Amino acid sequence: MAQKKKGTKKAAKKKVSSKKLPQNKVAKRKAAKRTARKLPSKKPSPIAKGTHTLTPYMSVRDANMAIKFYANAFGAKELFRLTGKDGRIGHAELRIGDSIFMLSDEFPEMGAMGAQAMGGSPIKLQIAVKNTDSFMAKAVSAGATVVRPAHDQFYGYRAGMVMDPFGYTWGISSRIEVVSPKEMQKRWKKIESGAQ
Repeated sequence: MAQKKKGTKKAAKKKVSSKKLPQNKVAKRKAAKRTARKLPSKKPSPIAKGTHTLTPYMSVRDANMAIKFYANAFGAKELFRLTGKDGRIGHAELRIGDSIFMLSDEFPEMGAMGAQAMGGSPIKLQIAVKNTDSFMAKAVSAGATVVRPAHDQFYGYRAGMVMDPFGYTWGISSRIEVVSPKEMQKRWKKIESGAQ
């Protein structure tokens, strides 16, 4: 009889512990599910949506004025800006069409100088548009200066160039003809030789 009683006590202990363990496991699983719902299921893409592989980054003398100019002249949309205690814009992102470009105020202490401070920029930016002439006219009315009037080019585009008030030049073009690289080279040689 004594052996049966010992066996009964062991069984009772097992029943108590077996009731506690599943409850703990269930609670842990529920907590894990709640945490999983809060956390993103996937890692973010290494390249942000809307960003191309190559992105221009410009320093300008007055970033606030530049943002306003690019909005009026080129239809740029400001995505966001970061402004420091001194009022300078440390970083801003804008979009023209499907392309993002970045800019900031000049930070001489960090080596960030604009085109005006450097006496101009050797880098030119290119904008593809539906109508070169109307786009250039809008840019000029907003304060841009014509560097090269719109003209039908040998490579199949009607193209012109303007300079913005901050020292950067922008090529404006719309395609009018599909020209192969071979034909472009042929036409270029003809232009170089002075033949009409």
